Amino acid sequence: MNKIKGIIFDYGGTLDTAGCHWGQMLWHAYQRQQIPVTYQQFRDAYVYGERTLGRNPIIKPDFTFHRTLSTKIRLEMENLCVNGAWDADEEVFKAKHKAVLDDLYAEVQRITSHSVDVLTKLSEHYPMVLVSNFYGNIACVLKEFGFDKFFPQIIESAQVGIRKPDPRIFELGVEKLAGLRAEEVMVVGDSFYKDILPAQKAGCHTAWFKGEGWTKETYDESIPDMVITDLADLLKIIEA
Repeated sequence: MNKIKGIIFDYGGTLDTAGCHWGQMLWHAYQRQQIPVTYQQFRDAYVYGERTLGRNPIIKPDFTFHRTLSTKIRLEMENLCVNGAWDADEEVFKAKHKAVLDDLYAEVQRITSHSVDVLTKLSEHYPMVLVSNFYGNIACVLKEFGFDKFFPQIIESAQVGIRKPDPRIFELGVEKLAGLRAEEVMVVGDSFYKDILPAQKAGCHTAWFKGEGWTKETYDESIPDMVITDLADLLKIIEA
């Protein structure tokens, strides 16, 4: 692997959940807070919520992550009730919505705090760019968790009109690392399909943040340059 001179980070699933797919993060919180639905019922509601947010401008640019997460959970829970998977009255609905929201937000605060510590060390050696499929409010979210100081340049799908797994979004990220070539850049992401494979097509090195995925699909771990299970594993590239 040639010497790395710049890093492109994914956001969701990478910096905020330690490699765990957001669907699984939500499901675990539902379980901890004893929402009486099956895994398949939850998965259906999660997919409904994501498609609804993707098709409609519900999330506004000034939405914090806390507000975004609250909206996602509400959409899911409303769908569960409408489809008869969950028979919750208004009082129970509000209480469980708050319980899941508080549970997850505390977990994200813990994980992002660790991510900030790692990025602080990496930023002493590398310029960094964020490339993310997001809702148009990523700048607000980065500021909320203290990531904004690391990413003066952001490539957000909702703003540029290109979504992963299109390799062009990573080419835009490389362009923001002024003066660097793709082969001098490492892309860090949790999605093999949306991060690792297209980043390689763009000519970048890759570090796969391997965590709990949304499917049981397995991947050839010899494809990425690095496989990490903790963001701190990236500090090895400084030594290299």
